[in-house]
Formats: sequence, C-alpha cells, structure tokens
Amino acid sequence: MAFETEGILHKVFETESKTSSFQAREFVIKTDGDYPQMIKFQLTQDRCDLINGFEEGQKIKVHFDLRGREWNEKFFTNLNAWRIEAAQAQDGAPAAPSPGEEFTPIESNYGSSSESDQIQAEDFGDLPF
Repeated sequence: MAFETEGILHKVFETESKTSSFQAREFVIKTDGDYPQMIKFQLTQDRCDLINGFEEGQKIKVHFDLRGREWNEKFFTNLNAWRIEAAQAQDGAPAAPSPGEEFTPIESNYGSSSESDQIQAEDFGDLPF
C-alpha cells in the first residue's frame, strides 16, 4: 500500500550499516497545519542516497509504504520511503511569493464591491436552517 505526504525537511541522519548486507538512513519532515507533526522515515539499501539532493528547510513530497514486523513479541512499524521529490504548488493555486516580493491585495485585482453587491439577511429567508 503506497502513501504520500508533504512537509519541510527537518533533519537528515547519516547512513547506518545495520549488518554487513543491510544499510538504512533516516530523515524527519515537519508537516504543515494547526498541529504540525515530526514524522521519521527510513530509506534502505540503494535508496539511502535519495535524500542527498535536498536541504534541511526545503519542502518535499515523500512517497512511502507502511512496513510492520514482529520481533520477540514486540511489534515495529516503519515508514519506508521509496521516492522523494521537491513539493510543487497545487495546480491553479498561486505559489508563495519569493523573499522580498509582496502579495497583491485582492481588492486591487477585482475592484471593491458596491453597496448593491452586499448580501442582506433577507436574502436567506427561505433557507431551512
């Protein structure tokens, strides 16, 4: 089962050799929202270098699988990343301004509303709630 999420690259750890034939590398992203989360992902084997082209503080999109296993009656879950890419602005959504660039107020793009455009309370008299 494949998943994806976006966030700011917070921390990248060094590649660790777990055994003579297995290596893993972890990294953490911080998600956006009212309650940001720090989420740790794991890269394994030949995918350990996928994170090399990104810098801490950069917004990235991570494609990953859930992996679970049991060991000595203990259960472990890993978020196994298999693809990482720079996050793109959503189609149709304006990109964030560059540093030093300012937003243009909506009024200057669309003009101000006139009194005849204002919604009145009686316009909603037939609503059932």
